[in-house]
Amino acid sequence: MANDTRSLGIGMTSARTRERLILRLQQQGINHPEVLNQIRRVPRHLFVDEALASRAYEDSALPIGHGQTISQPYIVALMTQALIETDDAVQRQSAKILEIGTGCGYQTAVLSPLVGQLFTIERVGALFRQTRQRLRDLDIGNVRFRHADGMEGWPGQAPFDGIITAAAPAAVPQVLLEQLAVGGRLVIPVGPDGEQHLLRLTRTDDGYAREILGAVSFVPFLSGVD
Repeated sequence: MANDTRSLGIGMTSARTRERLILRLQQQGINHPEVLNQIRRVPRHLFVDEALASRAYEDSALPIGHGQTISQPYIVALMTQALIETDDAVQRQSAKILEIGTGCGYQTAVLSPLVGQLFTIERVGALFRQTRQRLRDLDIGNVRFRHADGMEGWPGQAPFDGIITAAAPAAVPQVLLEQLAVGGRLVIPVGPDGEQHLLRLTRTDDGYAREILGAVSFVPFLSGVD
């Protein structure tokens, strides 16, 4: 990742401010050291509008335009931890992960160094183009981008060792479950606005194990391409 002065930040985007965020995440149960380190080092202020940069290390979602938001750091950390927590580092370096809903690329930047390959889909063309350039500017090289309908997954690259989504469908899409490898995990918010829960589904030899990780609030999972 590029390590210029702007990435390091000053004032409300400085290392001290980031450490306060890390402490808060630890108090909320985020304990995976590599996940915490990624939250610490990824310059979140570069993923929001400059007018909102002073709020970048608050534990809150922020608007990024196009009716989308950058998820709060706790949710990004929780989803990342849920996806990788039982894997050792060697195993993860060969892992193939699908992200649906690239958005501004913050979740992508946090997750990408922790896995072997990251495939990411964004349905909003303007966000797709802007974010692809941002991540390239940050020297993030193990990510493949696609402007497409996330409801379809990425069948040409399946099966995946993990799938993570940044929007909430009414029910778990069967097509995503089918694109998981055996042992792979799908981390996904599900349900209508005000009644959403974050789920982790793990594919087994004879089905899927389901866990509820907590109540969340995400934008709806929309089909089609803008």
